[in-house]
Amino acid sequence: MSIASLITIYVALALGVICAVGIYSELHRRRFGPTHSEDRVFRCIKCGLVYTDDADVDRSRCSGCGKLNEPIVF
Repeated sequence: MSIASLITIYVALALGVICAVGIYSELHRRRFGPTHSEDRVFRCIKCGLVYTDDADVDRSRCSGCGKLNEPIVF
């Protein structure tokens, strides 16, 4: 085997290992990482408190002052 072939095989194996580790870490992050929350975000018009509630709620009561609020639209 020539030196060029050995270097090519070494570089190909190194890149393969790096790609395999990258794919493994991405799959691990997706499996055990935090998921996107489906909650709605609300901001109280009376006291200014920002809070979340379930996605199926159209109006939510502020835990600070008790006022009903509409969700924030981004």
